[in-house]
Amino acid sequence: MAKLRHIAIAVPDPESAAVFFEQAFGMKRVGKARRGLYVSDGVINVALLKQDEATEKVGILHFGMWVDDLDAAEKQVIDAGGSYLAGRPTSPNSFYEAKYKDINGVVFDLTHNGWVGAAKNVQPEV
Repeated sequence: MAKLRHIAIAVPDPESAAVFFEQAFGMKRVGKARRGLYVSDGVINVALLKQDEATEKVGILHFGMWVDDLDAAEKQVIDAGGSYLAGRPTSPNSFYEAKYKDINGVVFDLTHNGWVGAAKNVQPEV
């Protein structure tokens, strides 16, 4: 089963958004993005990305699923009616993901390498 492990949010100011996530939710900064930064609760990574005012509204841009096998997951997505959008990881050490659209046009990522600050398999506490 794929694991939801990444959410990307467009924000006007990634730094102030990070401070909010730290203070409000106790999340930790775990890395820098090309246009923002990553915070995490240790399981899910949240990318706080500088809003492109010309093309984006503030809010959730996409979500990301961590899979075991990118090729098999892509086939499953296509077979379910989804479509490939862009990108492929170029290095085994890359956090870059492949982008797709679901049947409603919602963008999501698939990765087999995960995201900085996220954990693929989490055991529930008893």
